[in-house]
Amino acid sequence: MFSHKEIHLNLPNSDISYYPIFFSKSEALDFYNTILNETNWRQDNITIFGKTYAQPRLTALFANNKKTYSYSNITMHPEPFTKTLLTIKSKIETLTDVNFTTCLANLYRDGKDSNGWHADNEKELGKNPVIASITLGAARHFSLKYKNDKNLKHKLLLENGSLLLMKGETQHFWLHQIAKTKKEVKPRINLTFRVIY
Repeated sequence: MFSHKEIHLNLPNSDISYYPIFFSKSEALDFYNTILNETNWRQDNITIFGKTYAQPRLTALFANNKKTYSYSNITMHPEPFTKTLLTIKSKIETLTDVNFTTCLANLYRDGKDSNGWHADNEKELGKNPVIASITLGAARHFSLKYKNDKNLKHKLLLENGSLLLMKGETQHFWLHQIAKTKKEVKPRINLTFRVIY
């Protein structure tokens, strides 16, 4: 039986769970060091509202198929899963009973690296996508904003070794972001596992 503590966020039109200690701190740091060094990180240009600039984080895409992933005028072509990513994926799949095809990895190098307000609602993710998000390295705040009432917000600190799971109709009703911070923060690797149809 899965014994890790689950915190279910009681937010309308959502199904979001947080597991603060999905991997032990030492296990997570081992994963962090391995993935940091064996990944071909890239920095794409991103176009938002007609302006193009360097994406404020580094990314890499992995998959067990050849399916590309596109967002904000970027199309990414996957590399095969590494042994480390398969180990992580397997543990998430045991909990969720979902067979993930794809992992978008993000490297936030410092507090200036960020991810603006968005929903993971690209059509290739299907109607109600399951997104499993692993944090390795430094903790960063994850913000949520309700589309139907912009005053309804929620903020969560994603810690080293944690899992955030978003399911059901969450992406239809909620936007999320990793905001910039002026605080000095060490690098964070974020692995977002998803199913691409």
